[in-house]
Amino acid sequence: MTFLPGLAFAAPWALMLLAGLPLLWRLLRVTPPRPRRVAFPALALLLGLDTQRRQAESTPFWLLLLRLLLAALLILAAAGPSLDPRPAGRVEGPLLAVIDDGWAAARDWDRRRTHLDGLLAAAERTGRPVLLLGTAPPADGGPVALGRLTTATEARTLAAGMEPKPWPTDRAAALRALETLPFDRAGRVAWLNDGLADPADGALSRRLQGLGGGLEVVTGRSGRLLLPPAAGSAAERLMPVARRLPTAEAEAFAIRARDAAGAVLARSEGRFEPGRATAEAAIDLPTQLRNRLVRLEIEGERAAGATLLLDEASRRRSVGLAGGDPSSAPLLDRLYYVERALAPHAELKRGEAAELAAAPGLDVVILADVPLAPGPTAARLAARVEQGAVLVRFAGPLMAPNNAQGSAADDPLLPVRLLAGGRALGGVLSWTTPMRLAPFPDASPFHGLAIPGDVEIRSQVLAEPGLELTSRTWASLTDGTPLVTAQRMGKGLVVLIHTSANAEWGNLALSGLFVDMLRRLTALSQAGAAPAAQAGALAPAELLDGLGRLAPAAGIAAPLERDALATAVPQPRHPPGFYGPAEARTAFNLGPALPPAAPFAPPPGAAAAELGESLPGLDFRPALLLAALALALADLAATLALRGLLWRVAAVIALLWPAGGVRAQSLALEAGLATRLACVATRDAALDRLCLAGLRGLSVRLAERSTAELAEPMLVDPGRDPVLFFPLLYWRITPGQPQPSEQAVETLNAYMAKGGVILFDTADEGQAGAGPDTAELTRLRRLVAGLALPPLAPMGADHVLNRSFYLLKSVPGRWDGATLWVSQGAEAGNDGVSPVVLGGNDWMAAWAVDERGRPIHAVVPGGERQRELAYRFGINLVMYALTGNYKADQVHLPAILDRLKR
Repeated sequence: MTFLPGLAFAAPWALMLLAGLPLLWRLLRVTPPRPRRVAFPALALLLGLDTQRRQAESTPFWLLLLRLLLAALLILAAAGPSLDPRPAGRVEGPLLAVIDDGWAAARDWDRRRTHLDGLLAAAERTGRPVLLLGTAPPADGGPVALGRLTTATEARTLAAGMEPKPWPTDRAAALRALETLPFDRAGRVAWLNDGLADPADGALSRRLQGLGGGLEVVTGRSGRLLLPPAAGSAAERLMPVARRLPTAEAEAFAIRARDAAGAVLARSEGRFEPGRATAEAAIDLPTQLRNRLVRLEIEGERAAGATLLLDEASRRRSVGLAGGDPSSAPLLDRLYYVERALAPHAELKRGEAAELAAAPGLDVVILADVPLAPGPTAARLAARVEQGAVLVRFAGPLMAPNNAQGSAADDPLLPVRLLAGGRALGGVLSWTTPMRLAPFPDASPFHGLAIPGDVEIRSQVLAEPGLELTSRTWASLTDGTPLVTAQRMGKGLVVLIHTSANAEWGNLALSGLFVDMLRRLTALSQAGAAPAAQAGALAPAELLDGLGRLAPAAGIAAPLERDALATAVPQPRHPPGFYGPAEARTAFNLGPALPPAAPFAPPPGAAAAELGESLPGLDFRPALLLAALALALADLAATLALRGLLWRVAAVIALLWPAGGVRAQSLALEAGLATRLACVATRDAALDRLCLAGLRGLSVRLAERSTAELAEPMLVDPGRDPVLFFPLLYWRITPGQPQPSEQAVETLNAYMAKGGVILFDTADEGQAGAGPDTAELTRLRRLVAGLALPPLAPMGADHVLNRSFYLLKSVPGRWDGATLWVSQGAEAGNDGVSPVVLGGNDWMAAWAVDERGRPIHAVVPGGERQRELAYRFGINLVMYALTGNYKADQVHLPAILDRLKR
């Protein structure tokens, strides 16, 4: 209910209690102060007896005013006053909140959620019903639709479950959804805009403004896109392209490169110049490390748009070349065009076939017109192919006579049998009129490549007809004769291109198609993909959510045609992620198919603001209650002073104030009587309660699954409390934690030196891996500046923490992906136990349970299975802290038993 412009009360009926203040005044005046207790001198009463009548004492006037003011403040607080800073003239009616929840909103999603929560809190205070509308298509594949008109309290629950989608918004669909609006006039309309322009913006803005109540447009930072390297960029370094909305300001950014385990292998900085929408960042890694990369991400931005997935096509292959003559004229060298095609994308090594067969680390071997006979070289090449390499062979004049001599059957590394003899050229088919290429078959890895109309083949070696020829043909000429054939051998492939590697038998080597074909062939190395797996529809395997987290494919995600990878825009049926079988994953990213975007322009007449600039409303209740508390304390002090008791209470408080030692003795006694875990106090009451709830949940699981029964966890302050009684301390790092005192540093150093374990949790999901520090990591470094910490290294797969109770391959918490760090060389003392365990997966939130044993926080992306793994890690950690490194001794059991047998 609104009485004055902008001033509203959530419970205006409570103001009726103000009418009772005069009665309270009368009651307080006629009530005398409490009688004082005095000694009773019976005889003294007779001396100086005065019979004059006296009037009873009453409460002092100033104390009456103080108490009346206290009562008035409590009544006003109960009425729930709030001030709406928006212009006057708002009408009664529901709140319509339109939320852009596409990929571009992920960058500021937490701030958007906070602002939306403020809008809903204001609606709750004023009693407005609420209707939410997300503008991105829902994940279930349905149309954009209005939510139901509900209370602000229920809308808060719905809003808490909203997350950004990994695809664009559809504001035209949102406009159509407004046709079913259950009311004609709204009391308030707010649009949380993602900052990107859309063709439907004008119509949607007019529709929202037509609902009355004004239109508030709130924008934040729009998400940035990470795109694959530009065509023609140098491939010695990975050069991803970052794209933003054009702005006049310069902006620095950084890109992190991660492997499949989430470890940061490289970090590179880039810079947007003023007025520029794109910028590059160079990632320079050795080939071995580069080939481990699976994703790039813009630092500090958890979003699908800021994530670039990498597949086999982005690996830098090591290619061996044989058959050319570098001393000849460049254009006559059989490998000249092959080198030019692959040099930007692979590491090349030239040599003889025998030399390449013995060279380690080659992914692809290309033989240009090199006949092979059974022998050591062919055997080594065959073994390499069976392990996953690709052998590519080009025909030529040297292979043609060889086949004419009838020894084609002796060549062990051909995908098909070749015809020998039959024509004067001995198996080489020549035409007066050159032949062109036919469209590539659907099962061919070349499917989807554009065939230039001027590519012509003048000569080729012929394959012997057979039942298997069609299935092994990847490319053919217009008359049906095979041009490229292939056969799977073990994990690798043998490929024959039936024409020459240079321009001697045709002009294929002079075309861009030649480059694309060679790149696709080299991409098949070690992927071991069968030809059919490289084409057609690719089934979804792992998909990105709007916050850039990978999870196994679920829901309505459908297979995606390989041809559509470069042009398809992600949507609910085809989210970004990895598609295809495990041995040949193909990355489908959000950015490549999205056109450059323009910034959103707020419509005329709308109230525009940035996130954090406009307050949805000012609630006076906290201030009123705080003032009432201050008056209550003043009333208590005044009452004690009137009764002469103030000095006694002050003396008691002064005596109890320095009693911290008593607490320390009590805590030591309580901690020493039972084994329990402890949280290091953070000065954040909510986090401290969550930490205790997490350790409580972990202790319950530990008691259910083992013989270890731990008592209730405790909260400790190392600056004043003894900590040696606790086997494990959980230290949650927050940006606002105070620096530990010298006493706390000494206590913690002694704790670690005597075998204690501290789990430092930055809860930043592994963002602290490299580069500009997160606030948590920055604070961690300051907090531990005085601690005697050992050198840390990522925990290996064979570390005892992975098998102290459960056998683990990962250690997720509320988040998954952060690297776990332990001390190096821990075997030197303390039974080989690392005194420090450092990570960022927010384990206490995953372990935390309420009074009924129900989880408090959701875990992402793995759900309850991930929570189970988090509990298992916690149990392993407690066992590790309690029992030491005894599990590591089991690796010596075979040797010990062998000695006992002797």
